[in-house]
Amino acid sequence: MNRFFLSLVAGSLAATPAHRAVSTAAAAESEKAPMMVSFAELKWRELPERKGTQFAVLSGDPRVGQYTQMRRVPGGTDNPLHAHSSEITNVVISGVLYMGADAASAKDLGPGSVVTLPANWVHVSGCRAGSDCVFYQEGKGKFDYKPILASK
Repeated sequence: MNRFFLSLVAGSLAATPAHRAVSTAAAAESEKAPMMVSFAELKWRELPERKGTQFAVLSGDPRVGQYTQMRRVPGGTDNPLHAHSSEITNVVISGVLYMGADAASAKDLGPGSVVTLPANWVHVSGCRAGSDCVFYQEGKGKFDYKPILASK
């Protein structure tokens, strides 16, 4: 997994021109302290919409707008058809997360996998039995969980 992130960082740096001038605003931004938090320091809370699923906010506020957070989903969790109002990107750290338009087409996503869900995409999701799923999540807007009634 470390190779995945190193490759991502190396690719990002290679795409950035070395001769780019640093603006006053960028210089001021660089004086801010970085956010560094270990896994043990995360403040986990239960997700009200999905009992057993936990989240730890890193930045922003998922109740009102853009956010980043860590998520922990118990192994064996199945979330029926639902959607989210905003685009969400997940990066799987551990466990096997699954997502798809339905259970039959759901794709397994192990550590290092990245998935971006468009706003209002109707899907199933969950964590395969065997171990809990931990993933990083970035939301472009407030987080919501909108259950969808299955067609008969």
